[in-house]
Amino acid sequence: MNPRGTRVLRLDALARVEGEAALHLRVQDGSVTETRLRIYEPPRFFEALLTGRGHTEPPDITSRICGICPVAYQMSACQAIENACAVTVDGSLADLRRLLYCGEWIESHALHIHLLHAPDFLGRADVVELARDQRAAVERGLRIKQTGNAILDQLGGRPVHPVNVRVGGFHRTPAPDELRPLAARLRQARDDALETVRWVAAFDFPDARCEHALFALRDPGRYAIDSGTPTVMDPAPREFPLSEFEEHVREGQVPHSTALTATLDGRRFLTGPLARYAISGRWLHPVAADAARDAGLGDPAAGALCDNPFRSIVVRAVEVVQAVEEALRIIDCYEPPARPAVEVPPREAVGVGATEAPRGLLYHRYALAQDGTLTAARIVPPTAQNQTAIEEDVRGAVQSRLDRDGPDADDAELTHLCERAIRNHDPCISCAAHFLDVTVERT
Repeated sequence: MNPRGTRVLRLDALARVEGEAALHLRVQDGSVTETRLRIYEPPRFFEALLTGRGHTEPPDITSRICGICPVAYQMSACQAIENACAVTVDGSLADLRRLLYCGEWIESHALHIHLLHAPDFLGRADVVELARDQRAAVERGLRIKQTGNAILDQLGGRPVHPVNVRVGGFHRTPAPDELRPLAARLRQARDDALETVRWVAAFDFPDARCEHALFALRDPGRYAIDSGTPTVMDPAPREFPLSEFEEHVREGQVPHSTALTATLDGRRFLTGPLARYAISGRWLHPVAADAARDAGLGDPAAGALCDNPFRSIVVRAVEVVQAVEEALRIIDCYEPPARPAVEVPPREAVGVGATEAPRGLLYHRYALAQDGTLTAARIVPPTAQNQTAIEEDVRGAVQSRLDRDGPDADDAELTHLCERAIRNHDPCISCAAHFLDVTVERT
């Protein structure tokens, strides 16, 4: 600490998150005066790459945005194109899409819980160190993830960047007997997932409170995954049509990030598991709802919410149970569709789509010419929306520690606390970093 009582904490490369980012935090006389989550990955220009492409191409192109949640990008892209072309995909095709999405939730959440986040709560540097004395837990997490990957492999053609998804449905749909081996794996995964809920519920959680507006899709009657209406918990649920998304969610550039940030009706907000649990918790499958109550999350049927971001790992574990139960239900009721896809003839229009990626609400908008050529594209990923909320959570966590321990709190402990606060939200940095406003001035 210098004579003026100022010190700066820098994390030049965050560990155990997807992508590359850093944190800059300034403390002045015991108060946190500046917090910047610096996303420095090069912009990836996916909107520009999509412009000029045919209307059938976005699912394959956007899946390359992320190797962990490619299905989220494919499903949102399909919805936006189909919305523009006034086509509805329902019945068994819609069920198969939801099953594919459940596979992604299972593998992504299992990866985050066991390999990235749990070491924070158990005093381990990484999952390799964790496996030395918690081998059974790590192996359990890998089994769950492998089950999610098996669903992606079966329906998507491969577990990373699936190739079987297309606008209107799939290139090929499975026969019922092809899904039965997945059901056997899912029943084992259900036992593993319930054990994971019990495991993470016993972790020691710092005191913290989420002060942000919560934002997620709402699909009355079921837990929103692949469809729904944008809804704000404010404090009661308030929704608006997806067509008005960009009137409420406004993006802006900040100097320290290659990702855009966002406000919701002029306010900071959070999307992701905490928001989904608050808005859709009453529609959890009974097995998942019981697991949530047993884990101390309150009664979701009564509208209980979790407002401690450090307990997001518990909500994610409950969502794994939910995804497993949903997958089993779909397989049990599956009847092959008459054809693998419905026709989606192009037309001149603008379409929007949104789904719940594991990290939160993902929005796509495409403008099509009459022949189906994309003339504009807009993609708003959850991590970009969450950036200011993450910064505020880091500020609040560090400030609470300084208030408790005084201005001489150890820098190493504060740095570790910053990393934990960021990992609460499982940020996908690469997903967020494809934005950039470019102005070309010619004389």
